[in-house]
Amino acid sequence: MSVTASAETISSADTSERSVLLLWMIFTGLSVFACVVLWRYGLLHLMVVSDRTYISSVIAVLYFVTCFHCFWRSRAIAREGEIARRCRAILSAPGGARALADAHALPTGLVPDHIRSLVQKAEAQTAGRIDQTLLLRSLADRLRGSNGFGAFVSDTLMKLGLLGTIIGFIIMLAPIATLDAADKVAMKSSMGLMSDGMAVAMYTTLAGLIGSILVKIQYYMLDAATQRVFSDAVVLTETHVTPALERRHDG
Repeated sequence: MSVTASAETISSADTSERSVLLLWMIFTGLSVFACVVLWRYGLLHLMVVSDRTYISSVIAVLYFVTCFHCFWRSRAIAREGEIARRCRAILSAPGGARALADAHALPTGLVPDHIRSLVQKAEAQTAGRIDQTLLLRSLADRLRGSNGFGAFVSDTLMKLGLLGTIIGFIIMLAPIATLDAADKVAMKSSMGLMSDGMAVAMYTTLAGLIGSILVKIQYYMLDAATQRVFSDAVVLTETHVTPALERRHDG
């Protein structure tokens, strides 16, 4: 019964870890579909043509670059999750503690590197409890890697949208200083400039807000997957690695 429950727990964890790439693909597929629909109805073309500052185009390019970065990080986290599961399978097997003495028994990855660091620390200290707090902090930083790039880009997209808003209002209000109500031709030209400025302000704000929200969603899913891998590493080391190393000291 316990074996069955353990197998179900491992299976659910596997599905949870592999879902990071699947969720990214589903989210990106929906985003691409929305872009195709907007392009089909001419809304994207209208945004590009109406934005004379090209800030909306810069936002779009930066968003696509960030999507590829998020995909690269998602693959890395999914790979680390798979490596952590392989380490768990090796160490939880009968006689799995012997793998701690063999540097090549575990696969290559961040979690196995953390386990090897624990083994080296245990060999360096003569006795006592093995404290892995500092090593866990290092592991957390290495797992996060460049995930902070998402928060930076999200904030940058928002600020680019705000910059476009300010520039758009400047373009819109600039003709007012020289506006002559008696000159109908100048009035018509000024109204056209004001309309162009309003279009710049609205389209850049909209592009910045949407891009920022979509980036935040992607990196939220990535951070959640990273946290799950780190939690699995903590459970693995606290239940299989440090007890075996401490028993070796006591023995």
